[in-house]
Amino acid sequence: METTRHNPLEYLGTEIAELKNEGLFRRPPVLEGASRARSRINGREVINLSSNNYLGLSDDPRLKEAAIRATESHGVGSGAVRTIIGTQDLHLELESKLAEFKKTEAVLVFQSGFTANAGTVSAILSRQDHIVSDRLNHASIIDGARLSRAKIHVYEHSDMESLHEKLDEARAGAEESGGRILVITDGIFSMDGDIARLPEVVELAEEYEAIMQVDDAHASGVLGAGGRGTVDHFGLHGRVDVQVGTLSKAIGVLGGYVAGSRTLIDFLIHRARPLLFSTSHPPAVTAACITAVDILLSEPEIIERLWENTRFFKDGLTSLGFDTGISETPITPVIVGEGAKAMELSDKLFEAGIFAQGIAFPTVPRDSARVRTMVMATHTREDLGHALEVFERVGKEMNLIP
Repeated sequence: METTRHNPLEYLGTEIAELKNEGLFRRPPVLEGASRARSRINGREVINLSSNNYLGLSDDPRLKEAAIRATESHGVGSGAVRTIIGTQDLHLELESKLAEFKKTEAVLVFQSGFTANAGTVSAILSRQDHIVSDRLNHASIIDGARLSRAKIHVYEHSDMESLHEKLDEARAGAEESGGRILVITDGIFSMDGDIARLPEVVELAEEYEAIMQVDDAHASGVLGAGGRGTVDHFGLHGRVDVQVGTLSKAIGVLGGYVAGSRTLIDFLIHRARPLLFSTSHPPAVTAACITAVDILLSEPEIIERLWENTRFFKDGLTSLGFDTGISETPITPVIVGEGAKAMELSDKLFEAGIFAQGIAFPTVPRDSARVRTMVMATHTREDLGHALEVFERVGKEMNLIP
């Protein structure tokens, strides 16, 4: 006799139905071909304003050539985790180059920026320790903090008075438990595009004798000389204990890294779980990253083009009357409030040839849904001028601007 099996995941359908009812259900857009300033997405040629490929390096012929050469010489995969036999000479070359780039003793490359953050925080701390974290820090920091089992103290975004209060709480707890304190912040905040008040954060961390960590995912290749990040931008070399960077955004390839002392890196090699239990980067990825760092060091003008485009587009949006929040970087949100309205704006822009992804809860608070725009160094002034015309037309249709 046949019986109907109960579906234990049926409740997920209810969640999906709720997303659809709120106008928030979306399938991931499909990029056909390379990520470029003008891309083919979902079968339509559009101006791409949602890529992390800030410098356009993901399609650079020199990176592609390096990837091909490495595949021919080293194969398509490493065949193991780093601590068994998955460390290739290319990995060491990249780490040496990144350490010189970041002006630190050593660097360790991870499979992603997410695993670099989560793996580091969870490795260097334990239950008796305390983490003081900015409220708008990236999910990888939040997850790493939870995995560490340390006590988490969240200070209000870029609020130094709040940070001071939370450090007082953390110090009292650490004195009782015999633990340590870690202060951690994004360098550039991914949803609002503002820059951390890093000099003040570092001073407070030093006052409380705390470990200082910065996630420079969106600052790598964007801020500082040659794109070295916020530590270089503010002249704080030697005062930040842990720097996390990404190879997946401005670098144009894939992965993340941790930069710091040789002692830190040696410890992570033995204790960071993502490194210990995941196969290392394939040779093509590693070689392309090496070439990208060389380009950053030899062609600083590419970063200046990014900032010229940033200033032009940001000024254009604000002059039209859009709310761009507190952005200071190539990440420029157009904040509209309701999630459904942000998705409608994104859809209308796409129909007019502009791809700018809508962002809603839980990625951002419910009342601050937005379309997040990100310019690239490879956008032409014609691209950005046309995008502003479309934003103006659609914004007026939706009564978002006068």
